[in-house]
Parts: sequence; structure tokens; C-alpha cells
Amino acid sequence: MSTPVIGVLALQGDVREHLIALAAADAVARPVRRPEELAEIDGLVIPGGESTTISKLAELFGMAEPLRKRIAAGLPVYGTCAGLIMLAEKILDPRSGQETFGGIDMIVRRNAFGRQNESFEAGVTVAGIEDGPVEGVFIRAPWVESVGAEVEVLAEHEGHIVAVRQGRVLATSFHPELTGDHRIHALFVDMVRAAR
Repeated sequence: MSTPVIGVLALQGDVREHLIALAAADAVARPVRRPEELAEIDGLVIPGGESTTISKLAELFGMAEPLRKRIAAGLPVYGTCAGLIMLAEKILDPRSGQETFGGIDMIVRRNAFGRQNESFEAGVTVAGIEDGPVEGVFIRAPWVESVGAEVEVLAEHEGHIVAVRQGRVLATSFHPELTGDHRIHALFVDMVRAAR
């Protein structure tokens, strides 16, 4: 089977780390900044960063509406931290004018685990990931307040939902790309292969 081409939305955030993790998980990884580049990829990662900035830049670069259409049409997508927020249908506490791309029937709370100085690491047991917990890096991390009937909850931390999947769309509150553990990226690469 040919190697899938997976883009990383390169408007803001930890793009480089995702490119490295995807390459380690046997994908061809490339940054994506323009709408026409969406036609060249089999899947997309929306990285962590600042969700309001990603929202504004996506509008500015003309990426927001094409991304919504591709996600709705079945493009496999994985979002981490701010990427999880961008994949939500609703944000409980959005900044003025903040929009999402949608893709997962969930309601999220921004910065739910606290401010920057309250960031932490924790082992997270994720359904579908073998060989023990994933080391999760939580940086001003959101959590999922509630999910719709079609959403599979993959992980919780301290009673809060931190990893979900709906069809071809995957999201985590934490940053596996910062740990050197590429198992979640490998799961996503497998999702992309299955969708081709």
C-alpha cells in the first residue's frame, strides 16, 4: 500500500513536531497553508497552538470554508489541543468572532485544565493504543464537556474527556507530538490508510 500524504495545517502552532511524528509513523508529511494544497493530501493534522489565532488566520488565508467542506466530505483529520477546539461543533467559552471547522459532535471548554503555568504531563490510557498509557502533555489544555451519540470517547483524565473519535476525525486535548511517542500518530496514519 502506498504511503499516505498527510498535511499539517501550518498557520500557527507546533507544526514541526507533527511533521516529525507523522514521518516517524510512516507517512509523507507536508505543511499546508493554502486551500489548493488540500487537494494534494489524504489526511490533515490541526496542531496545538492558540485556537483564536488559528481561527482568524484560517479566515485570512481563505482556508476556513474549504477545510469545513473537506472535513464534511470525509477528509481524515486529527486535532491536538487547539486542534481539538477547532474540530468541535461548539465552544462553551469562545473568544469574540471565534469559529471552528467542526467535524466532531462535541462541546469543548478552552483552557479547562488551567493557565500556562498549570501545564503538566500525565499518563493517559487511550482506547485502541496498546503497550500502556500514552504520555500526555497538557498545555493550557481544553477538555470535552459533552459528546453526541456518534462520538467514541477514547480517553479521560481526572474524570474529563481528553480524547475522542467520530468516524474519520480524531482529537486529543494533549500533545503526543511533544513526547517522542508516535503511537497516536500511527493510529491516525492507519485511519487515513483505511479511508483511501
